Amino acid sequence: MTSDPVLSIRAASKTFGSRRALDAVSLDVNRGEMIALIGPSGSGKSTLLRSIDGLQTIDEDEGTITAFAGPVQARGKVSDQVRKARVRIGFVAQQFNLVGRLSLFSNVALGSLGRISFLRGLFGWWPQETRDAAMAALHRVGVSDYAGQRANTLSGGQQQRGAIARALVQRAKIILADEPVASLDPVSARKVMEILRDLNQSDGLTVVVTLHQVDYALRYCDRVVALKAGQKVYDGPASGLKREKLIDIYGPEFEDVFWEGAPQ
Repeated sequence: MTSDPVLSIRAASKTFGSRRALDAVSLDVNRGEMIALIGPSGSGKSTLLRSIDGLQTIDEDEGTITAFAGPVQARGKVSDQVRKARVRIGFVAQQFNLVGRLSLFSNVALGSLGRISFLRGLFGWWPQETRDAAMAALHRVGVSDYAGQRANTLSGGQQQRGAIARALVQRAKIILADEPVASLDPVSARKVMEILRDLNQSDGLTVVVTLHQVDYALRYCDRVVALKAGQKVYDGPASGLKREKLIDIYGPEFEDVFWEGAPQ
């Protein structure tokens, strides 16, 4: 991992009505990091992730977000150059965002739309390069046997692996994963986290993942950023996130559901 920042967020705020979802959050993400974003529901995790990709505008103040040293948005306006950043950022959502009536292969091949014509993508006239890349990506995440099945016939874990494969076909350098395991069973959730970790360690991809499962954050991510009421309240190594700090972030009820073997 190098120290070159690939994402830079400066004083980003977002207000919904009277609620401050993000409150002057600043964050640098270095190339090759795997970062967990944690915090209670409503703490701003998903808002921050969507803002990084320009899917959500931040407030019209001094806030800025850049990716690969290029502008994503500033002062409440998405940059007209945001597409240059987006083609290098894969976004994996909780609900998979696959087209149910299309095959898993076609969904994964859609990751190449930034490099082929819209017409070819519309009619599924995939060039051989895309076909090879899609099958290689499906094999990489362990679901190549289901390439021909309609996406809506697959399990949640299989669909989520397909969404990750689509990001690989996209040739993403950063994967933003928004609660990717929230709706999965424990076995499927662990598999998805293992895939993300492997892509980070073996391929050098930068991964930022929002998680409700704190044990997954500590197990798979080297760095953890915690938000509470829209503010950054922890940013450091997973090994430094101890019981006392977790209770401060989540409240005293967290003690009642703390898992066996948690850090003391």
